[in-house]
Amino acid sequence: MTPSPLLFLLLLGLVGAQAPVDLRTAAAMAAGLCKTRPTDIVFIVDSSRSVRPSEFEQVKVFLAKVIEGLDVGPNATRVGVVNYASRVKNEVSLKTHRTKAGLVKAVTKIEPLSTGTMTGLAIQFALNVAFSEGEGARVKSPDISKVAIIVTDGRPQDNIKDVAQRARDAGIEIFAIGVGRVDMSTLRQMASDPLDDHVDYVESYSVIEKLTKKFQEAFCACSNSATDVVFLIDGSKSVRPENFELVKKWINQIVDKLDVSDSKAHVGLVQYSSLVRQEFPLGRYNNKKDLKDAVKKMAYMERGTMTGQALRYMTENSFNPSQGARPGVAKVGIVFTDGRSQDYIGDAAKKAKENGFKMYAVGVGNAVEDELKEIASEPTGEHYFYTADFKAMTQIAKKLQINICQDEDPCECDSLVKFQKKVEDALQALTKKYILFNK
Repeated sequence: MTPSPLLFLLLLGLVGAQAPVDLRTAAAMAAGLCKTRPTDIVFIVDSSRSVRPSEFEQVKVFLAKVIEGLDVGPNATRVGVVNYASRVKNEVSLKTHRTKAGLVKAVTKIEPLSTGTMTGLAIQFALNVAFSEGEGARVKSPDISKVAIIVTDGRPQDNIKDVAQRARDAGIEIFAIGVGRVDMSTLRQMASDPLDDHVDYVESYSVIEKLTKKFQEAFCACSNSATDVVFLIDGSKSVRPENFELVKKWINQIVDKLDVSDSKAHVGLVQYSSLVRQEFPLGRYNNKKDLKDAVKKMAYMERGTMTGQALRYMTENSFNPSQGARPGVAKVGIVFTDGRSQDYIGDAAKKAKENGFKMYAVGVGNAVEDELKEIASEPTGEHYFYTADFKAMTQIAKKLQINICQDEDPCECDSLVKFQKKVEDALQALTKKYILFNK
């Protein structure tokens, strides 16, 4: 018997609802079931004279444990290690080891260089050499992630700001881990946005292992299932043109986290105001580039806010096989609005859930929380989200997590597990901090 989908968890800066996903992920990793999306990961490790030999051993243990949680292979995760001090040494290239055992063994043999701290030089080396095709990096593609994890305990003796920006511009996602007396401003200059997700600090090397689970989960993705996702976007006049551009960026940040392909995630887009307009149906675009380009071209409708009418359209049309929906595939609706609906939403919201659609409601500004809850699937606490300001959307979308998991198998899911989210207070702080502009 095929188990029913358990949950398509959408997080907008909130971790209270994250626990079930953490448990499934941990169970999957423990069982050796986690598969990683194609990723080229390069560790850039500081072994300057301030790092004692015993501390460097702890760094190697940390690297080895993170590697143990990865799905290492030529078509999955490739791992490289760059060792640096005053000079840079390519210890492990992305093409060298195709098994965990080989990688871990190579890591255990790395020796500290014990000189200065040329972090900028190390990042430049990673950009020019470690992430080159000659060293085993794959051709740049929306389907292959490039990730650098920098571990350092000191202040660089060279410039890092410009070279880190060049690396990020080249599509490399940078995580910066600082230890002890590290210069925190340096970490922030290196790391990708949002900084809360990409900068970590530990008091000493003796506790760096506590980050192991976080990085394992960051790259653990279970076997993918097909999913039909439809965005239902409020384009009413209260949104305003400048905010509508932020909404489009928000959609594309979510798209970046989906495994878009002919056999995996399909995405449709509907905009509504006083009328409803299908921007594109499910299945029209089966790669991220074309899909994101289509989102960018969406023209702002303005006028009223007929959310109920839009929900009926989604239920009757968007998830209809004639519009590209696939039979037997999980159906997920993500509704975005910034205000009170001008028509009744109750019947349409109820119908969508009765049809088995997993519904998420995202509200900004003057959105009515009671309406968001009415749209959202149960438990509502996991399916509706609110923030005060459009400008916060691009930040919180990066924390968004999408899963379709099944009860019997913790790893039969379409999952891109990002870093462990901050405590629920983070969202409360966010909504207190931001106020709605242009209203």
